[in-house]
Amino acid sequence: MSGRLLRLVCTGAVAAGMLLSPTPAAADPEPGQGSGAEAQRSVSSLLTDLQRLYRDAERATETYNATAEKLKKQRAEVSRLDAGLARARLSLEDSRGAAGRLARQQYQSSDDLSTYLKLLLARDPQHALDQGHLIGQLSLERAATVRRVTGGEKRTDVLARAARKALDGQLSLAGRQKKERDEVRERLDDVQRLLASLTADQLAELAGAEKSGTATAQKRFMASGALSSVRPPSPEGEKALSYAVDQIGKPYEWGAEGPAAYDCSGLTSQAWDRAGRPIPRTSQEQWAQLPKVPLDRLRPGDLVIYFPEATHVAIYLGGGMVVQAPRPGAKVKVSPIAANPLLGAVRPDPAGKPLGHYTPPKLPEGATEGTDEGYASGAPTDG
Repeated sequence: MSGRLLRLVCTGAVAAGMLLSPTPAAADPEPGQGSGAEAQRSVSSLLTDLQRLYRDAERATETYNATAEKLKKQRAEVSRLDAGLARARLSLEDSRGAAGRLARQQYQSSDDLSTYLKLLLARDPQHALDQGHLIGQLSLERAATVRRVTGGEKRTDVLARAARKALDGQLSLAGRQKKERDEVRERLDDVQRLLASLTADQLAELAGAEKSGTATAQKRFMASGALSSVRPPSPEGEKALSYAVDQIGKPYEWGAEGPAAYDCSGLTSQAWDRAGRPIPRTSQEQWAQLPKVPLDRLRPGDLVIYFPEATHVAIYLGGGMVVQAPRPGAKVKVSPIAANPLLGAVRPDPAGKPLGHYTPPKLPEGATEGTDEGYASGAPTDG
């Protein structure tokens, strides 16, 4: 079964009631054909199931991405604490060495006469006074050394406990990441099993329904007046969009942040990182943390968020189009803004001033080709 035929839709904008031709009851299905029950299902019913299955997979992917980001930060914290603990132990070792030297000096120079008696009996009182001052200085130094040793012991103990706690957190996150990786694989396997049950004719009908449904949704969206004007991007927005356009044609891979492949939020987060303004890694955090912007005030470089759970994101190109990493089996491409159900939009640089002169980036050949919702079979790779 070719990868091209496995490109399907999840918009829900396709009209219901398009029935597939039933398979004759007496005929045994040929290899690669679906069962009689599958063959009699409507296109809209299949799309509904595929939409549900893939949204489950994309939700699991973004959850996995969020945990991966937390794990990355936790590993950095463990490394920081380990380095601090190593320095504290070296400092404590030095302080204990200094304390030992002072103890030996005190033992070697001690006698039974007090400093006061030495002063009274001394032939040279000034020399005795100088000696007393030196002894006083040594006492102060000894006290300071003891404080350093005590403080070093406490600091080392605190850092050791913090490092152990941070490591426990890292191990917990690593276990959660593995569980979530398995969840993504399971959800994508669900999609693959449904796709494998369909005939080539069914897949062809679904591919046609995808194109028709996306065109209908886009026409309605543009006719609604939601995009009321043309605005230039900020300098950072232009850089982010230029980076995204340069990635067109690279494959979607869940959990990927480039440069060879991307998932949806991997593309947008890397684009804005290259523009010098880091943003959260996942689509949910991008929606939650970045300033909202009305759709009628969109400018190139803004991020368009999809689905009620904010599980998909694209970067606005202008003219009602976006650059996105659609789905497994698809490639980074230019798509209609209404290819998926819109939730809203956010602007990573709300204070950025729009450019006085702006030339849209030149798109590579075939930038709009391929699926906009992109289902495909194939086992997911490690993220």
